[in-house]
Amino acid sequence: MDKETRQMLCGMNDRKYGDFSSSLIPGADNIIGIRLPVLREIAKKLASEKGRAALSDEEDIWFEETMLRGMIIGYLKISTEERLELIRSFVPRIDNWSVCDSFCCTLKFTKKDIPVIWEFIQPYAHSDREFEQRFAAVMLLRFFVKDEYTDSTLRLLCEINTDAYYSSMAVAWAAAECYIKFPDQTLPYLRDGCFDRETLKRTVRKICDSYRVDNESKEMLKKL
Repeated sequence: MDKETRQMLCGMNDRKYGDFSSSLIPGADNIIGIRLPVLREIAKKLASEKGRAALSDEEDIWFEETMLRGMIIGYLKISTEERLELIRSFVPRIDNWSVCDSFCCTLKFTKKDIPVIWEFIQPYAHSDREFEQRFAAVMLLRFFVKDEYTDSTLRLLCEINTDAYYSSMAVAWAAAECYIKFPDQTLPYLRDGCFDRETLKRTVRKICDSYRVDNESKEMLKKL
């Protein structure tokens, strides 16, 4: 991020909130301490006023710089092809669950380009890198748990390597959402050994935390 933006962010330092955030995001010891709604407003303003020029080539120093960069990519008024180019360059920067999930939430243009984005996320689903795997799983969760994609989504979730903790958690989250919305379609994938033991346990735990699933179904799932 450019020096001007960096100075602005550092001037908004909230040390107490920064320490709290660091405790929730393992490995993120470079947090200034700026709340997400504030970062989103800054990202919208920069995207509107500067366009792609808001995305400096300088390396990010602070967690918030990387978060802001991802948000700007989502808010820019550009073509799908241009945005995919920027996403492709951004994904390798993701090194924690918070940046990953917030970035995915910002990519709402996906709803208008579902088939294109489906093809785009395939390599990330088959990546051997933890946060590329998580990126694919969270994109599936956010945009592909829907009638016409549920089976395809579940099959792709089954193909994601879940040896790493944060990829396993994201796959479990997405699989749980599939079950909550489409239980009959999802149950065979949970029963048939599609997911490794830890990911299945995490999936069932998330389902059981939901108020949208009846107690009888929860007891059945616990037996898996």
